[in-house]
Amino acid sequence: MNQTPLAIADLTQQRASTDPHRACIRDAEHALTNERFHSAVVACAARLSGFGVSSGDTVAVMLPNCVELVVTMFAAWSLGAATTPVNPALTDDEVTYQLEDSASRVLVAEDRGGALASALDIHHVDRSEVLPSGDSPAGTPGPGPALDDFALIIYTSGTTGRPKGVLLDHANLTAMSDALITELSLTEDDTSLLVLPLFHVNGLVVSVLATLRARGAVVVAPRFAVDSFWEIIETTRPTFFSAVPTIYALLDAKTDRAVDTTSLRFAICGAAPMPPELIGTIERRFGFPVVEGYGLSECSVAATLNPVAGPRKPGTVGRALPGQEVAIMGLDGELLPPGASGEVVIRGANVMRGYLGKPEVTATVVRDGWLHTGDVGRLDEDGYLVLVDRLKDMIIRGGENIYPKEIEDVIYRHPAVLETAVVGRPDPVMGEVPVAFVAPRPGMTIDPAEVSELCERVLAKYKRPVEVQVLPSLPKNSVGKIVKGFLRQRSRA
Repeated sequence: MNQTPLAIADLTQQRASTDPHRACIRDAEHALTNERFHSAVVACAARLSGFGVSSGDTVAVMLPNCVELVVTMFAAWSLGAATTPVNPALTDDEVTYQLEDSASRVLVAEDRGGALASALDIHHVDRSEVLPSGDSPAGTPGPGPALDDFALIIYTSGTTGRPKGVLLDHANLTAMSDALITELSLTEDDTSLLVLPLFHVNGLVVSVLATLRARGAVVVAPRFAVDSFWEIIETTRPTFFSAVPTIYALLDAKTDRAVDTTSLRFAICGAAPMPPELIGTIERRFGFPVVEGYGLSECSVAATLNPVAGPRKPGTVGRALPGQEVAIMGLDGELLPPGASGEVVIRGANVMRGYLGKPEVTATVVRDGWLHTGDVGRLDEDGYLVLVDRLKDMIIRGGENIYPKEIEDVIYRHPAVLETAVVGRPDPVMGEVPVAFVAPRPGMTIDPAEVSELCERVLAKYKRPVEVQVLPSLPKNSVGKIVKGFLRQRSRA
């Protein structure tokens, strides 16, 4: 039965009061009913409040996928504070930057977080302290957020170096989750299986927030592995999950037994283009529809989706979600007709409020209400979006966005490097992997192993180049700009 989605501000209390013993969220260690989830949020909010957290503050969470992360997020929201999820794979330097840039007041993390928080003189809450040891008093966890209170600060790598904080408020998240609930027909009978990491907006909004607002339940899976994935499907009986093409490719390549997928209504694919042939293979082999979509953090996660109960067009990323406009814009700023290629632009209540502390950059990306994605695409006669290319040089490795400029900035720290360029090389499993090209300063030599060691010290593992090639010089055009097209061809040879 379809019901009006619960408001974020009183979601935990409403679920607890209307159906206290119904399953809410679980992981490998904890299974919380609506009542226990609400009690945990109340207790966590009281702890955060004791550290002075209130409206306008930021709480950082650096945890693997777990119930505690979701509890902390709702606790911070109840106080009017924002949450910034931190990828645990980041180096100390990268984590410190995010904590300082977001002005985080508290860091919720495991053992490693204590030293990081101490160095910045902020509070640290250990994961073991998030869930109450006994029953917590019922009640309202906090005053609740306003629609214009910031909810999430999602860090996304930029083409100009350090990652940028994408500011999403509660109005953004409400509009986005409303659209997903409507498009996917989510109800209290749905259970999502969370596969993607919770430091990404996809996992937070699609698998958690939209499902909980629809009164459904969430199963938080451990780190993805083919065998355990199917066991979780068969034992927890989810109705949907969201994943990236790499996961589907691994499921196809490494599943060697019959699996029971009868609980699944559909599965979602995003983060990178999925080959139409792979979509067809997954649907035929495992018996559930795969709906491919498109979006980015700056639009609160999704802009288009192939319909579950309508014509799905492999090779496209679907139609605009309810409440959004997706169009193609030419270089002159005019919207283009169906069939014409240009920049994909998005307009709607889901579009971010801006980049944290970067009003000039925000003004170049959001113009006249349109979010400029930097992606090239075209709409067909039915409004389905076909992605043609990327204006950006972004590399998508297993669903993780990597911007070459961030890697290049690190490589330039090597004293013998005169110039460098990082490009993506196709990979059958990961989609793309980064390859670095370097040229030495006159009279100097470069040991590729030293460049790799430098990247290992500074960059998260998924950002590190899989190969470093040394050339006498890098190819350039007539104005001296490095030509990456030639290097991409060379990386594939």
